[in-house]
Amino acid sequence: MPPASASTLSSQNTQHIEALAAQGIQRRYRRGALLIQEGETGDTLYIVLQGRLRAYVADASGRELTLGLYGPLEYVGEMSLDGGPRSANVEAAEASTCSVITRERLLAYIAEHPEFAFELMARLIRRARLATESARSVALIDVYGRLVKLLNGWALAPQDDGARPLRERLTHQQIAQHLACSREMVSRLLKDLENGGYVAVRERRLWLLKNLPARW
Repeated sequence: MPPASASTLSSQNTQHIEALAAQGIQRRYRRGALLIQEGETGDTLYIVLQGRLRAYVADASGRELTLGLYGPLEYVGEMSLDGGPRSANVEAAEASTCSVITRERLLAYIAEHPEFAFELMARLIRRARLATESARSVALIDVYGRLVKLLNGWALAPQDDGARPLRERLTHQQIAQHLACSREMVSRLLKDLENGGYVAVRERRLWLLKNLPARW
């Protein structure tokens, strides 16, 4: 499933994140810039102000699995604030501006606003659950099953004709990174679904024309 957007945050948590972001150092990153590298030691939190970040892991062959996409008022990097190594890579999926918060600044803010610690705990729990779900999908569901789950999760409400557009444009490579498979596999599956009348591309955006079959 796609990550929750900032619009799902409560107004109180939004206020805390905005207040914390105001205390950090703003930095701009070009598309593709690597903010966090898996395995390195870090003590900074990145709050997205503009743009979008992508968290992912990669194996020795370069195959990638996208863990989440994070937009304005979402943050990454909190899992290494215990002093441990970074658990994933984070790059700018597009030109982005972030507020960089040090561990010391974050701890000082929590001391001033202890209720914000519960927001951090809740976010960690949600991400742990998403990581478990991703691992289960990769281990127990075939590529087509993962594709169906991804497309249904990203689809918006049906339009007048019953078709559902994805909430943003995704390339075959980006979809492959979410599914931990090859771009060629994604292209082949989508082409088959298009030939079967299940999906279509309109204005460079994928649309689901009818319910996808459980198996292909």
